[in-house]
Amino acid sequence: MNSLKIKFLGLCCIIMLASIGLTTWYNLQTQKTLLSNLATEHGRMLAETVRNSIISDMASGKNENVGHILDNIKDEPAIDNVRIFDESGRILMAAHPEEIGTQVSAAELAAYRSGNYSYISSMSDHEHFNSIVPIYNQQPCYACHDQSIKVLGILNLQLSLDNLADMQTSGRNATMITSGVMLVILLLTITIFLVVYVDTPIRKLVNAMDQVEQGHFELAHATVSSSNEMSLLSAKFNAMVQRLRELMADTVKQERELAVSHEKLAHNEELQAMKMSLQERLLEIEYLNINLEERIEEIEEANYRIADLASELDEKNVGLTRAVDRLQALNKMGLAINATVDLDRLLDLLCRKSGETLKSQVSYILILNEKTGKLAIGGAAGLSDELDRSREIALEPGGVSHWVINNRQAKLVEDIDKSHEFNKTSRLGFARQSVICAPLTDKQKVIGTITIANPVDGSYFGQADLELLSTIAAQASVAIRNARLYEEQETSYLNTVRALVSAIEASDAYTRGHSDRVTRYSVALAKKIGLDGEPLKQLEQAAVLHDIGKIGIDVALLHKKEKLTAADIDVLKLHPSIGVRILEPIHFLGTVRDIIEQHHERFDGNGYPKGLSGSEWRIEGKILAVCDTYDAMTSDRPYRKALTHEIAIQEIIDHAGSQFDPEVATAFIELCSEGQLPG
Repeated sequence: MNSLKIKFLGLCCIIMLASIGLTTWYNLQTQKTLLSNLATEHGRMLAETVRNSIISDMASGKNENVGHILDNIKDEPAIDNVRIFDESGRILMAAHPEEIGTQVSAAELAAYRSGNYSYISSMSDHEHFNSIVPIYNQQPCYACHDQSIKVLGILNLQLSLDNLADMQTSGRNATMITSGVMLVILLLTITIFLVVYVDTPIRKLVNAMDQVEQGHFELAHATVSSSNEMSLLSAKFNAMVQRLRELMADTVKQERELAVSHEKLAHNEELQAMKMSLQERLLEIEYLNINLEERIEEIEEANYRIADLASELDEKNVGLTRAVDRLQALNKMGLAINATVDLDRLLDLLCRKSGETLKSQVSYILILNEKTGKLAIGGAAGLSDELDRSREIALEPGGVSHWVINNRQAKLVEDIDKSHEFNKTSRLGFARQSVICAPLTDKQKVIGTITIANPVDGSYFGQADLELLSTIAAQASVAIRNARLYEEQETSYLNTVRALVSAIEASDAYTRGHSDRVTRYSVALAKKIGLDGEPLKQLEQAAVLHDIGKIGIDVALLHKKEKLTAADIDVLKLHPSIGVRILEPIHFLGTVRDIIEQHHERFDGNGYPKGLSGSEWRIEGKILAVCDTYDAMTSDRPYRKALTHEIAIQEIIDHAGSQFDPEVATAFIELCSEGQLPG
């Protein structure tokens, strides 16, 4: 019984019962008073009338008519009795003759003597309303009565209260019925109001909340128009649900991004083999962290000093907040660049993050070419898309980077208009207003510069911005050095493995150049299909290394001119798996190993070593299978001469859908027919 509707209805019932009860009681009391006043007035007027008639008859000497008047009045149904008694209480005349000479009751005599001329008296079976009117001795009566007598008699008229009681009962009943009807109508009205304007809207909102609880946000929509308040409530609820839905979508998106970040961080495990070569970077990062801690301590000390300067409190607090924000942004940037080992991506990331941190319109990194003495664009953000980023820029006076490289220190140009040393227009095609530039170093050697130009808000850079960019440049130098080291080690691994492949092919005149041709064919076919980016790079590496597993095959078997036996073929089929085992220690070639392992699989599942088919087979493996087979058919072998291009193409057509993926085979045939197959 904790329902708000029942509580409200119960409260209304109590209030209405109290109000209607008080109103009914007041009406009944009013009716009773009104009827009593009516009876009093009616009895007084009737008694006055009778007295005047008696006085008139007595004045005209018609005393015998008094008895007739009393008899006539007695016959009236509303009059119970009428009589005349003297001041001693003896009845002189009465409508009932047997009362003549008897004594009135003490109550009636006391009422007269006390001046209470209208009152109610009770008899055995019902009540009477008594009206007492004195008959005074007047001039016309002096002939028959002593002049010294003031009151000749007292007229006592008794009215029946039965009719009055009936009227009162009828009025009370009517009042009770009316009050009951009003109570029922009010209860029905309030109940309907609660159902229509309160209960129904609340039920709609509760149903919508149930949908939200079950996760059905698209169904959690409540439309209520019964009142402005409920409409506003439903609108706010719908807005809240929509906002909750957006927040949950953002949370899911952030969780996905976090999962991607975790995957990228997991990639760092592959760099454990390079731990010894990266110790220097870790030491430099620790050094930077110590510098950051020192800067934070300096800021805290400055904050304490600011507390003593009340007039400068607001300005200093703003500066402190900005510095902390920048340090936080710098920390986030460090985490981001340390997770990136691809040099091109790293340079673009550095430019973008530096521009966001320092709120600049333009940011770019120039890399010094030691051989030409010129600067190459390594990364950029905010520059025109029409700019040729492959061109090199000469180191000439007037350029900020020229000054920074020559002086080996960062440079702040707050307002280029006030500086006659530097050009207002950059060689990268934009107008400079305010510029900061810092050197990028590698073991005390300048390898390039990072430049930030033109604040977004149109203001000027300051000394704090220069210090922040110098810190960013130090982090960027470490990251660039690590990325280059990673590329050098990756290249060293690949060159070593390629040397092994070349050694295998060099020992066999029939297979010499096979890997290079397969690589060219595979890259051309992949571009025809639409493969680019990292997958294209991985395919190229796999094509170069696809036969490295033949290192583990007997050379005599590789050079055998006789027909191969079933046992020989089984041994040769081991070379993809052997190649995977050879490359297994090289962690960054994980995907490349999968492609190499699949280059002898078939579309129908009858290939080796795993018997993959259809969608189980990587697209890179499908491409490599076609190109490897084509070069094998068009090259001399110990056991046969090379087939013609036309015969090889027909073989690919005949085996499309069984040995080869039909779409890849069609693309290869189109590549050949268009004359785009590399020579």
